[in-house]
Amino acid sequence: MNNRAVQLVPGFGWSQSKLAVLAYAHIMVCAVTLYFITAVNSFPGIISSDQSHLAAAVLNVVAFSPVVLLFAIGRFSFGYLVGFYFYIMVLGYLWLIEFSLLDYDHRLALASIVLSALAFLAPALFITGPVRQAVVIPARAFHIMPSVILIASAAIVGVGSLYNLKLVDLTEMYKYRAEVALPTYLRYAVWIFSSALLPFAFACFVASKRILQAGVALLLMLLFYPIILTKMALFAPAWLLFLALVSKLVEARTATILSFLLPVFIGVVCALLYQAGLIPLRPGMVYFGIVNSRIIAIPSLALEVYNNYFSGHPLTHFCQINIVKLVVACPYDEPIWAVMAKAYELGAFNASLFATEGIASVGLVLAPVSALVCGLIVALGNRLSSGLPPQFVLLSTGILPQVLLNVPLSTALLTNGVGLLFLLWYVAPRSAFDEAGVSRAIAPE
Repeated sequence: MNNRAVQLVPGFGWSQSKLAVLAYAHIMVCAVTLYFITAVNSFPGIISSDQSHLAAAVLNVVAFSPVVLLFAIGRFSFGYLVGFYFYIMVLGYLWLIEFSLLDYDHRLALASIVLSALAFLAPALFITGPVRQAVVIPARAFHIMPSVILIASAAIVGVGSLYNLKLVDLTEMYKYRAEVALPTYLRYAVWIFSSALLPFAFACFVASKRILQAGVALLLMLLFYPIILTKMALFAPAWLLFLALVSKLVEARTATILSFLLPVFIGVVCALLYQAGLIPLRPGMVYFGIVNSRIIAIPSLALEVYNNYFSGHPLTHFCQINIVKLVVACPYDEPIWAVMAKAYELGAFNASLFATEGIASVGLVLAPVSALVCGLIVALGNRLSSGLPPQFVLLSTGILPQVLLNVPLSTALLTNGVGLLFLLWYVAPRSAFDEAGVSRAIAPE
């Protein structure tokens, strides 16, 4: 690796100080969220509501909080965005572990997750140097590509609606989602387009100020909801629009933190207002459950249950990856999410790379090594996107932090199109993003 591959931002000036203050504010808001979650016994049988553990939980968070300063000195990148969301997930686990009712080696787990977080963040944050582009798409072809993605997406929506088309609210979503049966090719196409290609197209349209087409991209993302019935499909368009607005007002690192802080802060305010009797249960605590619990507590809780389960059951040794299963004997006949669903009755419990490629695959002792390898893969994404506008990278990966909090990295690379997104970043012409380049590329011949 050449010297340009590793870039650190020296010093800690005013901009870094503002980022640090903002990040610490987010930690405090997350801590309040976690307090509410443990106080109301949100996960009985797994997490205790005994507040005698509160001081230890707070101490864990305070001890781990200085790591957030890495985000004050790091440059924006794909790894910066994903790394910040993973940092909060680990912070949440350090809180929840003190309330754990499950039987496993909690001290070893605590040491393992802290080392895993550091091993992941080191390359994901600081390996950002560019790679030489051997292949570059012509600018005009690059600006036509998002329109092709829209056409293909519309075709996939049309075909998918022939197999499943149900407009149901969130209370009935899980009931009907179990009945969704799409052909394998169509299922992969839906996930790749909804998670990677449509956000990529949206980012292209925003960069070239094609507002109408950007709106069409968001509409097509929403149309995937009655086909696959997931919260991601339902909320992704609003989320990307929110990211676009925030990233117009502030630089990408600040936008990353605000993208997490603002929705969670609203949830905390709703919880406080409900406790004060100023708002009813709906919509206040419903919002808290959908946003705060889902993006903070659930990914952290996955580390808890995976630690418990694999402390007494065989490791997967990566056999959850289909190609590995062809050459390695696998102790599990079902996907890991199905195994977890049966063991803990928490639904289909997919989990992040820290739980799946780490705890489940290699165990607690080697989990930091696995996290380091995953961090290097994310760093490859940093290098392949180097030179692209930060807002473009932020928007084209806007859905992926939520994806990676809930699915293994290996799944995201293939099923959710992250690997394809890496390739598109690599071949994207950097000149296409300057004002003159955009005008030439989208002007009629």
